[in-house]
Amino acid sequence: MSSSSSLSNPPTLALRNGLKHPVIGFGTYKVGVIPASASSAVASGGPSSVERTAEECVADALDVGYRFIECAQFYANESEVGKAIAKSGVDRKDLFICSKVWTTTIEQGPQAIEEQLMKTLADLGTDYVDLYLIHWPVPGKHVEAYKTLEKLADSGKIKGIGVSNYAWEDYVELKENGVKNLPLVNQIEINPFLYRKNTISKFAEDGVVLQSYRSLRDGKAFDDPTVLRIAESHNRSAAQILGRWCVQKGFVYIPKSVKKERMVENSEVFDFELSEAEMAELDSLTTPKAIETFGSLYRKCVNRDTSKDGTLDGVKMTITED
Repeated sequence: MSSSSSLSNPPTLALRNGLKHPVIGFGTYKVGVIPASASSAVASGGPSSVERTAEECVADALDVGYRFIECAQFYANESEVGKAIAKSGVDRKDLFICSKVWTTTIEQGPQAIEEQLMKTLADLGTDYVDLYLIHWPVPGKHVEAYKTLEKLADSGKIKGIGVSNYAWEDYVELKENGVKNLPLVNQIEINPFLYRKNTISKFAEDGVVLQSYRSLRDGKAFDDPTVLRIAESHNRSAAQILGRWCVQKGFVYIPKSVKKERMVENSEVFDFELSEAEMAELDSLTTPKAIETFGSLYRKCVNRDTSKDGTLDGVKMTITED
């Protein structure tokens, strides 16, 4: 299977509403824009410089063959993504577009959420999104926000609703508060270095498909000895091993790059398989420290950019971390 054909006609996962979700997509976080509160921008004291515009990068991704484009209000580049889509000549029916509503809008309530959805649609140049996600489970606000998306979905502007960064306990909170159409997906960090088996199993058993962000760990694991050894045995790159692990596990794989050749490389994960032993080796790379770090990050981020930023007000202190 060639890279282009794999991308233009990739394997799909069936969502519980019948939607067919491509197993691979192009992520647009920090593509063309570094959001002001992104960790890298905060660490450097301001927005970092970017190599290329989001329009240029997404144009390349579409040209290479990616058809699932992962977006978000927070990424601050949806208008650029929309320009690339408009100029690409790719039919809307052949695209699968996912976006997410940010914490600030979630906190402001239903009207702000509806207005943001309309802005996202206008920026992306489309009448609907295939998936619209709650970006973080903002304490005291995310259930109302989710119910708002349920109402908006009735208009046809949202084909499917999902969540992102939800702990199992956040999902249970939705169920306990009368949500009728449960999330189709949960987008969380998943890679061999943060493989939360218990959480993933709970969601999978309840019919939720897992989208993986940081599938390639931002390149920070490309020199890991285990990954490199397995890569060498298959004559593959470290990125391709991490990507193959992701799709072989049954997760949605969302690599990102600003370089066209890397976009191609990242996508070439459908023409080889990892052995059971290799998969088990990769599974074992998650350390207790990684799980602990995840828990701290969750508690820090659920109130991120809201009026309660920097506090633990309303934050669930006990969640399923592993």
